[in-house]
Amino acid sequence: MDIFRCAERLMLMDEETWQRHAHPFSVWTRIFLGLPLLVLAVWSRLWIGGWWLLALAGALAFLWLNPRLAPIPQHTNNWASKAVFGERVWLNRQEVPIPPHHRLAPHLLTVVSAIGIPFLLWGLYALALWPTLFGAALIYLGKMWFVDRMVWLYEDMKDAHPSYAAWMR
Repeated sequence: MDIFRCAERLMLMDEETWQRHAHPFSVWTRIFLGLPLLVLAVWSRLWIGGWWLLALAGALAFLWLNPRLAPIPQHTNNWASKAVFGERVWLNRQEVPIPPHHRLAPHLLTVVSAIGIPFLLWGLYALALWPTLFGAALIYLGKMWFVDRMVWLYEDMKDAHPSYAAWMR
């Protein structure tokens, strides 16, 4: 089972959605608002009671809508766009093989993020600040390092397939 493919299927990403997601606005707002909105929604059960489920639905809707509402970028020669392109290259690694030095790090960095999930969930359940922040920090550490590796992967692979080079504008 490929967790990366499962995530792509869950998000229902088509070609146009991927193009929109390559807009830096989409990338940065997902990175810096996505997890905080989820955490705030769950934490808000303390203040708004059962309405927290509506806040959670709103946060999840934001994550799903974000790459669909961003405009298609006119220029993609930037770190955020290349990070998205690298994710696409990574997802396509069965069809277009990637260099050996790029094969392990994404898995390890996903594990780093996954280690943060139990801390985050515990903190949210108990409304305890330190496990919530520690879990979120691990998730962000793994995710940001993963995204940075995707930029490197794209840079190494942009000429390996005609569609990869065509993403750059």
